[in-house]
Amino acid sequence: MRVFIVALLATLALAQALVKEEIQAKEYLENLNKELAKRTNVQTEASWAYASNLNDENEKKKNEISAELAQFKKEVLSDNQKFQWHNYQSDDIKRQFKRLSEMGNAALSEVEYADFLETKSAMESNFAKVNICNYKENAKCDLELEPEIEEIIGKSRDHEELKYYWREFYDKAGTAVRSNFERYVELNTKAAKLNNFTSGAELWLDKYEDDTFEQQLDNIFAEIRPLYEQIHGYVRYRLRKYYGNEVVSENGPIPMHLLGNMWAQQWSEIADIVSPFPEKPLVDVTEEMEKQGYTPIRMFQMADDFFTSMNLTKLTQDFWDKSIIEKPTDGRDLICHASAWNFYLKDDVRIKQCTRVTQNQLFTVHHEVGHIQYFLQYQHLPFVYRTGGNPGFHEAVGDVLSLSVSTPKHLERIGLLSNYVRDDEARINQLFLTALEKIVFLPFAFTMDKYRWALFRGEVEKANWNCEFWKLREQYSGIEPPVVRSEKDFDPPAKYHVSADVEYLRYLVAIIIQFQFYKSACIKAGQYDANNAELPLDNCDIYGSAAAGEAFHNMLSMGASKPWPDALEAFNGERIMSGKAIAEYFEPLRVWLEAENIKNSVHIGWTASDKCVAF
Repeated sequence: MRVFIVALLATLALAQALVKEEIQAKEYLENLNKELAKRTNVQTEASWAYASNLNDENEKKKNEISAELAQFKKEVLSDNQKFQWHNYQSDDIKRQFKRLSEMGNAALSEVEYADFLETKSAMESNFAKVNICNYKENAKCDLELEPEIEEIIGKSRDHEELKYYWREFYDKAGTAVRSNFERYVELNTKAAKLNNFTSGAELWLDKYEDDTFEQQLDNIFAEIRPLYEQIHGYVRYRLRKYYGNEVVSENGPIPMHLLGNMWAQQWSEIADIVSPFPEKPLVDVTEEMEKQGYTPIRMFQMADDFFTSMNLTKLTQDFWDKSIIEKPTDGRDLICHASAWNFYLKDDVRIKQCTRVTQNQLFTVHHEVGHIQYFLQYQHLPFVYRTGGNPGFHEAVGDVLSLSVSTPKHLERIGLLSNYVRDDEARINQLFLTALEKIVFLPFAFTMDKYRWALFRGEVEKANWNCEFWKLREQYSGIEPPVVRSEKDFDPPAKYHVSADVEYLRYLVAIIIQFQFYKSACIKAGQYDANNAELPLDNCDIYGSAAAGEAFHNMLSMGASKPWPDALEAFNGERIMSGKAIAEYFEPLRVWLEAENIKNSVHIGWTASDKCVAF
């Protein structure tokens, strides 16, 4: 009996000590979150300075400060091991410690982390500084990706000119950094193992907090693929009629340089060629925006107004004072790729975007301000929770607004569209245009990370890295490069996110869940009723809906304080990702495409590509 009592007293003493330690841990976390926010602010300022002015001094400072922050995080990880946090009662404290134990690439040694930063900077800088000679004036060699080359790729219908710009860009943005990319993969793999993951693929997937997530995506994509194949077949058919059989085959992959985008990730720029009913005017308000004297500032003001119309947070003064929303005219090199930035101080949020007055840029502005709204909604949380429910949530929020803004109903509301008749043919045109943005993007987004996962996992021999990339692009998207590529070339880093070490799964997830969010928000706003033809999902405008705004607030304000299914449930009562809302949105288009492709004897699917060889 005495032994039992002694053991019981010892157990109680340990329990009391653990309770006392948990109280101390809570105070420790409060102080640590403040310190991390302060240090991350300094690091983000240095990254902003470099991204806004690509020079050696800014790059050196950015890398030095990033290395200092990485070293501090290692010290934090060591300190955290002093706490028995796995045994605490509070789920919140355990969640904070778990998130703080994730070091990412900072787990590398000081020397290797510096090497990693320099390697990534070299790829990013190379991408940003690509200049190409003019196809028609070869002595003029100052064309940049944004805006000049992107505009040519989108607007030119000369397939030889398009081929020229494609080849020049991929050679300079991709092939030039192959050795850097090989080193990047080595360091990524080493960092993953230091974080107790088998590869960088598992490290990236861990952010989605679900061991079955990869399989879920495979299943959802399999559901959506038949619609994609109908779109692909129809576009190839129309392109063949436009360019001829010698340029576009009847059964093969589509030559990607003809699709209006350098990466063939969205095909909306060729809507003038492939629109189902070309006699019906497409919704493009770019000309009207120019006529009305739109400016980049006005576009951002409109995005701000959209959020505040739903009783969400107004853009801060810091945003207007510190953002870069037009390309500077002082000749400096900068990363023009649109991005939203959180500086982890109260109300200090910014966007860097070389904004142009176009319809697509109007939608991009709303997307980027969606990130800003997320930052503002969760800024009250501890530093460790100031991020999205999962990476895809962040991308989806602004896209919900973009879906709403792009509807004829909203464009009429803001005075950019008039005399528009939305009959059945116009509706199919509009759905098709949206599909060229959204559905077409899904296989592209899928392959950006499937490719890198394969490399991180060591599933592809280095001698086949480039052809494996094109094999996946053909397998999932049914596209191919306009010229034969080989292992002497290296094309993946010609996409910014690959050069910049940005995982791409977030964009795939964002496309899927944005339609879930959109459908739910439309129902809350009284703008969608599946049983009422007068309230279709594809013409729903949630502007001014306080009910939709409340749903956004409930989700956004959670940040990452709970697993993402909890955040999804807070928005619409669902706990799993689903492709059902996408299918519902595009159902009228699917029915039309299937009938049209049968009528025109359009081949569905594609033969294998021969545009990459291993020599």
